[in-house]
Amino acid sequence: MPKNQPHDHHTFRDELKRRDFRVTIFGSARIQPNDKIYKQVFNLAKDIGKHRFDIITGGGPGLMEAANAGHEAGDKENRSDSIGLAIKLPKEQNDNKHLDLSRHFSKFSDRLDNFMALSSVAVVMPGGVGSCLEFFYTWQLVQVGHIHPIPIILVGDEWKNLIKWVKKYPLKKGYINNKEMECVHVVKDNRQAMRIIFKTHKEFIAGKEKANNNYLKR
Repeated sequence: MPKNQPHDHHTFRDELKRRDFRVTIFGSARIQPNDKIYKQVFNLAKDIGKHRFDIITGGGPGLMEAANAGHEAGDKENRSDSIGLAIKLPKEQNDNKHLDLSRHFSKFSDRLDNFMALSSVAVVMPGGVGSCLEFFYTWQLVQVGHIHPIPIILVGDEWKNLIKWVKKYPLKKGYINNKEMECVHVVKDNRQAMRIIFKTHKEFIAGKEKANNNYLKR
């Protein structure tokens, strides 16, 4: 259910045409409000909302809800968009109530393509198979040049060993190279994540970042 009185009235199709700065947050749907990670995501999204950056999530519960709720709390005048890209599952997952815009997808591939078309930054919080898929899908599209390079910010300890494995095996064996690692940033807290987001926004405003909106036209 969308929030009341969004800052302007437009459709998801309109959103794809807009060149707005948007931060995507990926993360587990299973993490509950009493978890410290839920609160961390809420606070990160609140900071993003305070700076009137759009936010994108999967639109569901858990860390997705934390991000959309935090953004709503930070953007008190509702001057930016809180967007949910939801997926239809056998066990129905309802949209959270903190969205300005939402769209539902039957296929994960279609959903991920729309994330890529909209995102200026991808933040990956702790999660399971879905969060890992979202991380690697984003990284692969940057690697092969299907989207302009965007920062992929991995937040939390669970990603450290994964990146150590990447460096020990695929990187060491030459399956990937150091240049392809440059878009991946492992950070320990929100402050470090926001530093990268601010830097990317500065480049975006200066016109150094190309729009990704042509991605879906491929």
